[in-house]
Amino acid sequence: MNEPACRIDIWLWRARFFKTRGLAARFVEDGRVRRTRPGRGEVRLDKASRTARAGDRLVFILGDRVVELTIQDVGTRRGPAEEAQGLYRRETEAS
Repeated sequence: MNEPACRIDIWLWRARFFKTRGLAARFVEDGRVRRTRPGRGEVRLDKASRTARAGDRLVFILGDRVVELTIQDVGTRRGPAEEAQGLYRRETEAS
């Protein structure tokens, strides 16, 4: 398995769900993100160092919204919003 991967806190920051990596790391460490990886089932992430890969599905609550998305790319930097939105595909967003 040689797919590109990055830490989940970095990915959440690059995708612009959080203003800082520290906030993203705390969010993950609080057990607030569930990841489903094809062929492996669902797991609640508890460490910011857990990996994110294209094809992973994430579910988390942000504010008053349930966010379900599929990672399309791990990216290489925290770019503008348009670039960040290309890193994922939203499945649903309920409030």
